[in-house]
Amino acid sequence: MRALQLLDNRSLAIVDLPDPPPPGAGEVQVRIGAVALNHIDVWGWRGMAFAKRKLPIVVGVEAAGTVAALGDGVSGLAVGDTVALYGAETCGTCPNCRAGRDNLCENVRGIRGFHVDGLAREAVNVSARLAIKAPAGVSVVDAACAPVTYGTPEHMLFDNAKLSEGQTILIQAGGSGIGTAAIQLAKAVGAIVITTVGSPDKIEKAKALGADHVINYREERFEGVVRKITQKRGVDVVFEHVGPDTFQQSMFSLKRGGVLVTCGSTTGVSSEINLFQLYQQQLRLIGSFGCTIANLRTSLAKMADGITRPVIDSTVRLEDIDSALHRIESRQVFGKFIVTL
Repeated sequence: MRALQLLDNRSLAIVDLPDPPPPGAGEVQVRIGAVALNHIDVWGWRGMAFAKRKLPIVVGVEAAGTVAALGDGVSGLAVGDTVALYGAETCGTCPNCRAGRDNLCENVRGIRGFHVDGLAREAVNVSARLAIKAPAGVSVVDAACAPVTYGTPEHMLFDNAKLSEGQTILIQAGGSGIGTAAIQLAKAVGAIVITTVGSPDKIEKAKALGADHVINYREERFEGVVRKITQKRGVDVVFEHVGPDTFQQSMFSLKRGGVLVTCGSTTGVSSEINLFQLYQQQLRLIGSFGCTIANLRTSLAKMADGITRPVIDSTVRLEDIDSALHRIESRQVFGKFIVTL
């Protein structure tokens, strides 16, 4: 089978690997149909893997495909089903996994495509519990965006920030994959959405997704505009994933008692915070990583119900993934890059 391997930093190659063996007990074999690219793929490609890994490694953390074969003991899935694949190899036996909180697995082997072989290949065997069936009407391309692109903000907004109707939220980088997802999810519960983008052409696109206010952060200080929009009150929730370039200003944008939830730091790994502001304003800073199995199921259900629809910037071939990663790195993207196999 064909697979895309990272050979060294920024060095990718399509290689031929042995086909996977028949799936073992409790496993399914999935023919991969689409891979969705994320900033974590960029980090792995750049060599920013903050754990030991052995190269070469198959890339790709987020994907969906079609069940091709079932191992012994598998129920609830059938050959031909479209499935979205959970983005980490979790144990399934620790208390967190048994409770469906795989993003807190105590024995996780690693993130696919980052620490362990990923999903940019024609076929893969996975634990059946990590292959989540897509409802009827959800395409393989849309399902490929469920595990990270929609599952991550689902977990951030509702499990962690408890976003609800009538609240105001600031969504950083609204043109990114998870940014476009967060806008849709927040509007679906009746929140007032303020978002930032980095170029004029993204303003109308963000508004078309439902954003109430769009700020070009390259032309205006977003924190000042947010204070003006909210009549100096500040927002209830900030959806962060940019990191040092925006973190302090994101905190300043919060109302007293507000919540900042973050799942990433694309501009670096360290940021200073004002401790006086943190405790005097009684702010809550929440770290959020990945999603639960329930979040993945909910994301697929919202796609089936028409509540959300992945925003696809471009679809590229396996051979062209390098150029797509370059564009994500330089933020020349609105929505998702999809790699088809």
